[in-house]
Amino acid sequence: MAEPYPTPLEKNVTAVTTVEEQTDPATGIVYRRRIATCNNIIPSFLRKWSILKVTNIYLEEESWLDMKARVMNLKCRCLTWAQYASMNEESVYRESKHNSNWTEFSQKGTITITGAGYLNCILERFAQTFLKQGARKSIAIMEKILEEKYGSPVS
Repeated sequence: MAEPYPTPLEKNVTAVTTVEEQTDPATGIVYRRRIATCNNIIPSFLRKWSILKVTNIYLEEESWLDMKARVMNLKCRCLTWAQYASMNEESVYRESKHNSNWTEFSQKGTITITGAGYLNCILERFAQTFLKQGARKSIAIMEKILEEKYGSPVS
């Protein structure tokens, strides 16, 4: 099932397709696996190498939503260039221990690039920057969605 993209909040994501969705009858945990199609945002000076000359980048996202525990776990990995690089990201959204109306967000990521010779370091730095910017953008998008849905937070 394809979801409507791009959106004004995330213009580089051009499509997201849910390829698997199931609910565990014993636990109620909802599992989803989605494939995102994204614009290639690698700077043009790096795209002169043939392996980086692609129009789209594909990401796989797996999520586990546990409404009883009020926790959502996400794992995301890059499918494009899998033979040269591994880029993984894990995020957790959970109810705050301090205030049940708050959501705590944690995220970690790993990047490993091989087979690109002297480019390994440059590509790893770019990927690091990309992940950091992506985390900031994800938080900003989530805050905007929550603000639109529930109003501005009380200071």
